[in-house]
Amino acid sequence: MRFTSEQRLDDAVLEREFTLGEIPGILWTPASTSAPVPLILLGPPPLGLRKTYPRLVARARHAAADGFATATIELPGNGDRPRWPAAEQALADLRRAIEAGEPVTDEIIDALILPLVDRAVPEWQAALDALLSLPGIGGPVGYSGGVISIGTRLAVVEPRVSAAVLFAGSFVPRAMFEEARQVTVPVHVLLQWDDEGNDRQAALDLFDAFGSKEKTLHANMGGHTGVPQFAGDAAAQFFTRHLK
Repeated sequence: MRFTSEQRLDDAVLEREFTLGEIPGILWTPASTSAPVPLILLGPPPLGLRKTYPRLVARARHAAADGFATATIELPGNGDRPRWPAAEQALADLRRAIEAGEPVTDEIIDALILPLVDRAVPEWQAALDALLSLPGIGGPVGYSGGVISIGTRLAVVEPRVSAAVLFAGSFVPRAMFEEARQVTVPVHVLLQWDDEGNDRQAALDLFDAFGSKEKTLHANMGGHTGVPQFAGDAAAQFFTRHLK
């Protein structure tokens, strides 16, 4: 891990950009802390870190106020990372089906999501290795965000992740339902009821499939980006319960 820039945000949060091989990322830590703090991995939407930075830094500020470090990395094929022709083709097929009013087939969903999960999860694990080796960063570790299939896979294969806030709002391959049954960590799912790009029933079925003894579904009216502040506050309280 190589840090490429550093700045303080309102003297309360230290923001450091880094690269891990070819993967760009950002680490936010409380500016004033003496003991190692828990870490929350912020899963970004597949739109690129530059475009989603305002949302990510807002979440990082709130987490820092609660005593957490947060980090995010660029997803494969996004932002300044090398183009991924297969993923771009899958996205084009998805858009074409939606514009034509045709059903989004399992084949389209699998081609769009499963290769992304296969690439992104090992990258998150490599980032976690590097982040936990830094002074001031300790456990436990949480994951927060989408694509929901990435968070599901990470909760299954990464024992250092001890709680997950998952954002429903992306298509879910059928294979992920079996993986969801293997999830045992506490899970808090945020669902926007009127999300125009989300298969609501698939999100509900995925929540039902999670094997966790403690799982919460927080559903609110509104579209994809209309998550109310109190829903974010509930997610923050979830992490305070499980990571401190």
